[in-house]
Amino acid sequence: MKRIATFILTTCIATINTYADMNTESNPLLSPFNTVYQTTPFDQIKPEHYEPAFKSKIADANIKIKTLISNKEKPTFQNTIVLLEKESDEISRMASILFNLNSAETSPEIQTVTQKVSPMLTQFMGKLNVNTKLFKRVEEIYNNRLHSGLTDEEIRLTETTYKSMKRNGANLNQAEKKQLIQLQMKLSKLNLKFSENVLAENNNFILNITNKEDLAGLPESVIEAAALTAKTKKLDGWAFTLQFPSYAPFMKYSANRELREKLYNAYNSRGNNGNNNDNNKIIKEIVNLRLKIATILGYKSYSEYVLEERMAGSAEKVMKFLSDLHQVSKPYAIKEVNEVRDFAKNNGLNEELMPWDFSFYSEKLKVSKFGFEEEMVKPYFKLENVIEGIFGLATKLYGITFKQVYNIPVYHPDVKTYEVYDENGKFLSVFYADFHPREGKKGGAWMTEYRSQSNIDGEMIRPHISICGNFTKPTESKPSLLTFSEVETFLHEFGHALHGMFANTVYPSLSGTNVYRDFVELPSQIMENWAVEIDWLKTFAVHYETGEPMPHDLVQKLIDARNFQSGYQTERQLTFGFTDMAWHSLKEEFDGNTSDFEQKAIADTQLFDFIEGNSISTAFSHIFAGGYAAGYYGYKWAEVLDADAFSVFKANGIFNKSVAKKFKEAILEKGGTSNPMDLYIQFKGEEPSNKALLERSGLN
Repeated sequence: MKRIATFILTTCIATINTYADMNTESNPLLSPFNTVYQTTPFDQIKPEHYEPAFKSKIADANIKIKTLISNKEKPTFQNTIVLLEKESDEISRMASILFNLNSAETSPEIQTVTQKVSPMLTQFMGKLNVNTKLFKRVEEIYNNRLHSGLTDEEIRLTETTYKSMKRNGANLNQAEKKQLIQLQMKLSKLNLKFSENVLAENNNFILNITNKEDLAGLPESVIEAAALTAKTKKLDGWAFTLQFPSYAPFMKYSANRELREKLYNAYNSRGNNGNNNDNNKIIKEIVNLRLKIATILGYKSYSEYVLEERMAGSAEKVMKFLSDLHQVSKPYAIKEVNEVRDFAKNNGLNEELMPWDFSFYSEKLKVSKFGFEEEMVKPYFKLENVIEGIFGLATKLYGITFKQVYNIPVYHPDVKTYEVYDENGKFLSVFYADFHPREGKKGGAWMTEYRSQSNIDGEMIRPHISICGNFTKPTESKPSLLTFSEVETFLHEFGHALHGMFANTVYPSLSGTNVYRDFVELPSQIMENWAVEIDWLKTFAVHYETGEPMPHDLVQKLIDARNFQSGYQTERQLTFGFTDMAWHSLKEEFDGNTSDFEQKAIADTQLFDFIEGNSISTAFSHIFAGGYAAGYYGYKWAEVLDADAFSVFKANGIFNKSVAKKFKEAILEKGGTSNPMDLYIQFKGEEPSNKALLERSGLN
């Protein structure tokens, strides 16, 4: 959800060679996009177009920046800050195409070109940030920002530009600047390699079952999906993979304990197998490079550097936040695990309860306690109906409407495209939706953009927003039927999408999701609250075969079961947060055993004994290949915000248009134009408390 150029600056960098005789005439990336809404012409762009396009664009940007620096006129917001913003946005848009494609539909060719382009971009951004003459111009504008007649947003952009350059080495001496760029260049390659290794580990493992008896316990829909996977891979029988729609239901329903153990260990040892995809050495290099970068910039640790520009403000405050939650949730989590252990023992498990047993017996316990299991609601969550329900929710709240169109180029046939219109029928955004897993797509779910919103010089540019997921695929006999957790994930990413669609700022680097990492999850996580609201579910949740609405008693069971094992789930999230903070709070170079380090960091949150070969870190792409380094705590941080914010809807009506309008105007439209706490107070009238979160989670 970050701006691509900013992401590259912190994760990417190689030497740029500019070729005067470069042939760019037939390169679609270097011509205006002659498509509807100037959308990306995916059908015209080939892997070989990227490298020359970036070289050309960077060479052009360097010429413009050189001209800017040599300008004898007094530095002003318009002749310096705005010009930098425009150049950054042009390169950012082209980068978003490549990097988003590398996540959603990669190939060996795309991976190769990404490895070449990433360092190229990082070096460009790195040199830009440490340019002494440029920084002096920016600094002069910054020092006079409050007395130059600038608008609030112009002041904010001046401040973020100045801070970005300062925090990325503008005040360093020449030797330090050179070293910093070299470190960033090396880091960029390692981030990409980490991600590629995790993808390869996901794709390289297949649990191929040929004995029908080994399918015991699995629902018909899961078996049918596995048969289709096997057919796709030209295998006999049934195939299960490490993609979550395949992995999760197997762990939840398979009665074959031996196969559960096999699949569990395969999933939890990704990147830790001592093969060509092993990430242990890469982790050491990444954390040490980040520490060196932070040290050069004057910080004691990478977390200290990152958290300076977050709502939390410091590593100490983050650790206190995580620890306070841990103190509340741990007793509940222990009780919940013991409950499952006793239940398993009473239901035939004669051995010790192991991690690969937990989902299986937890599901049976949930059915026993609430009469509810996710398979019961899947027939009511046909993907097309869920789409209609979520779009309808946006209409009820904000008045926006969606029209599916077929004239926008896409990068894969699975991708759906929509025109989005505001409450007055005015075009608001292009929306891409990519729902299903495939081998060229990374795991998980995310929102991104292919074009930022901006309004520089009165030219309103509306955004192109995308969400990607890995939801249950349709089979030969059934449509895509989502689990309840997939519905929640859809709502989550759609919340990010709304943040992007409603963006209404002047400058692109301040628009949409370009906010503090521990604030960006508020618009997404608040949407998940509607998942258990009866008045919303009844608008779309009908049986895919009969058209009958979801029975009221089933809805109530869904609601009652929502907080099942909330203590355990909180501890699981805290485990990730503590892992992240441990790696990025290092103050000395790390040369130890990654597994030993991880175990020590998460010892207090562990509810099972350590399994040899398992590792969180070696597949933790959020922090080692994404933008969540020293920031994973933000998911729990934002839960406090979203629970508190949703309490306003609950008090006034979950479809209350006045509350929704206030949330849109204070949060969704403003992007990063103000301090996040100021924006939140504009909406709520006061700072948030954790009372609503503890009540919602049943942990009070």
